[in-house]
Amino acid sequence: MISEPSLVVAEVFGPTVQGEGPSLGQRAGFIRTAGCNLTCSWCDTPYTWDGTRHDLRAELRRVPALDIARRALSGAPNLVVITGGEPLLHQRQPGWDALLEHLARAGVDIEIETNGTVPPSPRTAQTVTRFNVSPKLQHAGDPERRRIRPAALSALHATGKAAFKFVCRTPGDVTAVARYTAAWGVPPSAVWVMPEGTNSARITAHLTAIADAAIDAQFNLTTRLHVHVWGEERER
Repeated sequence: MISEPSLVVAEVFGPTVQGEGPSLGQRAGFIRTAGCNLTCSWCDTPYTWDGTRHDLRAELRRVPALDIARRALSGAPNLVVITGGEPLLHQRQPGWDALLEHLARAGVDIEIETNGTVPPSPRTAQTVTRFNVSPKLQHAGDPERRRIRPAALSALHATGKAAFKFVCRTPGDVTAVARYTAAWGVPPSAVWVMPEGTNSARITAHLTAIADAAIDAQFNLTTRLHVHVWGEERER
């Protein structure tokens, strides 16, 4: 039995690189937490939440926060990324604050990848370096009331630490991003548009489709570097 503060995780790995968004290409350790409150049709990590396709008892495990931090910090990265699933679902777990404390003491930057439906706690907002907020568009499949939570998005934006990253396939998706971010008061300079895909061919096709529209909207453009390098290989 684990008596220390702990979290349920799918995998902890690195050093690798941050493959998306403002820190693209930076050497990083990764912590992938369990569970999600959305069911995106194109999700590339369904093994963190989808019990209809994966044996979650085999995929997930509860690990002491100190052990998670030590593994993420192995190889001395300057950045640790906490992703999922939806990592902010774990904020009420004692292991969450313990993990953030261990990482902060190590002096690394901490990024959280979030779908933008859960507001950050004051402790989380204070400790984290950046929130990579990725609200989901219609093609993700969930109804808008589930995937777009204005109060949570406002709370994340109010931290002053949020970069907004949208998965897009078409110029019409970029138009939807512009509509949403204008309504939320998010400046284009804080928006990254990213092609959907789990292989280089699909990413390249979608990147070609959205690039001009993203540039015209004054958005930043990001690829998925880790997919170009390692494909769908896990823990990379």
